[in-house]
Amino acid sequence: MKNRVVFLFLLFISIQSAMAQQKKYNVQTVAFYNFENLFDTINGPNIDEEWLPNGVQNWTGEKYKKKLENLSRVLSELGTGESQTESPVLIGGSEIENRGVLEDLVKQPKLIDKDYGIVHFDSPDKRGIDVALLYKKKDFQPLSYKNIPLMIYENNGDKKNKKDAEEKTDDNSQVDAKSKRIYTRDQLLVTGLLDGEEINVIVCHWPSRSGGEKKSAPYREAAAALTKKITDSLQRIKPEAKVIILGDLNDGSFNKSVKEVIGAKGKKTDVKSLGVYNPFESMANQGMGTIGYRDAWDIFDIIMITEPLIKNDYSSWRYWKAGIYNKPFLITTSGQYKGYPLRHTLTEVGFSDHFPVYIYLIREGK
Repeated sequence: MKNRVVFLFLLFISIQSAMAQQKKYNVQTVAFYNFENLFDTINGPNIDEEWLPNGVQNWTGEKYKKKLENLSRVLSELGTGESQTESPVLIGGSEIENRGVLEDLVKQPKLIDKDYGIVHFDSPDKRGIDVALLYKKKDFQPLSYKNIPLMIYENNGDKKNKKDAEEKTDDNSQVDAKSKRIYTRDQLLVTGLLDGEEINVIVCHWPSRSGGEKKSAPYREAAAALTKKITDSLQRIKPEAKVIILGDLNDGSFNKSVKEVIGAKGKKTDVKSLGVYNPFESMANQGMGTIGYRDAWDIFDIIMITEPLIKNDYSSWRYWKAGIYNKPFLITTSGQYKGYPLRHTLTEVGFSDHFPVYIYLIREGK
């Protein structure tokens, strides 16, 4: 009798294991990429003279076409591998001059069959670089979207220290002479249905470190406070709101803007109800990066998620894993910047000075 009980128990375990192995999951990729100066060759109302055929970058139609080809290759392959063969369902982007360049991008041969839709607003940024969201029309249905301005003002009380004064960026802040307002990117909020389930996406490009990290830190902390306010407003309406925050934050996981203002946690077990999880903190701890400066790496391109996305019930969309997309073709192979992201120079049309990032969402198959 005892042997019969043991046999039946083992049979039950075997059946359960077989059933578990047969369980199928749907996988979707959500990504972010700083397109780095995705400008067309037309003189627009923004400060774009540098990126014209007669500008200092000698930005010709041929170079613009090559830039689109390069970006489309990245977006078509981004996050593929492991159990995912499809390009991302959602792609947040930054450093975008206007809607027209996005329309040119999604029509590229490597992307046109993906049938990406576009959510874009013109930001008050004086260079005309905006954020946007691309989405696969067959999988994601936008329900609402709006751009939310960041109101920050120059603080003349802060002084550069020597180290800060040496920092360089082509993303310089533009200040209104009269009001002292710093014109920077709006934050984009898109709410929609991902295969029938509501998902909220906030796309950000927080203020740069122009003028130095220390002096400019309050501007990014103000941007983080706006991101937190948007998230909180969604959670007040629905405490179980699934929110994905993604963007070029110009800060890393351990800066005050992310760690204190957003309150992002690097361990799932530390995330409380209404909290935020940052899967890129552990990667930063391992020395990984999306951008390099003076032989130091940091992860400025971050995707964070609210607590409902890290629960263990996979009957609805949940976070699975995250990654930095740094394939060899995206890396400079020689010279002073060997090992860094392969960006544009006067002699070569590259990809971007940032590596893109992504997360996988999974759900039990229906």
